[in-house]
Parts: sequence; C-alpha cells; structure tokens
Amino acid sequence: MEKDRENGQKENRPVVEPVIRVDRQLKFTGAILNIYEDTVIANGHEAHWDFIHHDGAAAVVPVTDDGKILMVRQYRNALDRETLEIPAGKLDAPGEPKIECAYRELEEETGYRCDNLEYLMSINTTVAFCDEAIDVFVARNLIPSHQHLDEDEVIYVEAWPVEELEKLIYSGKMTDGKTVAAILAYARKYLR
Repeated sequence: MEKDRENGQKENRPVVEPVIRVDRQLKFTGAILNIYEDTVIANGHEAHWDFIHHDGAAAVVPVTDDGKILMVRQYRNALDRETLEIPAGKLDAPGEPKIECAYRELEEETGYRCDNLEYLMSINTTVAFCDEAIDVFVARNLIPSHQHLDEDEVIYVEAWPVEELEKLIYSGKMTDGKTVAAILAYARKYLR
C-alpha cells in the first residue's frame, strides 16, 4: 500500500481504457496563449475538450535582508481588480531557460536584481485545461536597480512580512495560485 501511494496510485482503481487524443484543432492564437479543441476517446466515447497552451513562466520570491518578501500589486483584467503577487512573467520564447526568465522578471517588476537564484518548486497552474508550468525561485541578497515595465504595466512594489502574507492566504484575501503555493512553500522550507 505504501508503495502504491509513492507511485501516485490508488488501491482498487477500476481498470479503464486510457484516454486517447485523436485530433487537436487550433481555434485561437493570442499574445500569450493558444486555444485548441481536442477530440479524445475517453471510456470508449468521443468527447471534445478545451486545451490552452502556454509556453511557460517563472516566478520569484524576493527576500529582503530583514526577511520580508517583495510583492507586486497590479491590476488583473481577468479578475477586474488589483492583486498582490510574487513577481512573475512568461518566457520570452519557447525553450527559454526559466531561470533566465526569473532573473529578468525580478528586475523588471521589482527594480531589484540578484546574483544567485535558488530553485524552490515547479507548479502547473490549471491542470484541467491548460499546460502552463511555472518554476519558482528564491532571490536573496537583493541589489537595487530599477524597474523595466512594459508600456501597459503599472506595478507597485511592497515589502511584506511572511506572517502577514500567510494571514492573507488563510483569510481568502490572497488567491493567486502561484503566489499562495510559493509563499507557503518558502515558509515551510526556510522558516519552520
């Protein structure tokens, strides 16, 4: 039983046919994603599923010398409100090393850089319909620089104690998945 859990398998799992994708049709190409309609055979039945491709992204937990986390506050159109998040951004090109993206996004969004990023974790943001994968890094020994924002970006940088960020998470006021996962993983790994 322990071995099954280690392999991510459940006991008494019914035997079913594997899902087979038989077609993928591009329906929309956007600036940061492509939307497809997949035709699959699942349990012997044809089904049509939405699939969104994203080239990937990187995010950073920037830690100040006094242990606070630099957060970015920005408007998010999908939610029609500002959110408080860790700095993050998409890859400039498919295949760009995520650590390079993380170095760039740290400086662009916060106005700080660092000489060494430490890998923290990888996450898939919305596994039901999107393949976006984000690698998260920790930045310490921050070096002041300046922001390099895109023309349409308005980002405010705020330093927060980890305990206050955890309160926002557990009260439901912070809901960005990558930020929630990264803050909790950072706290668990470095502060507990």
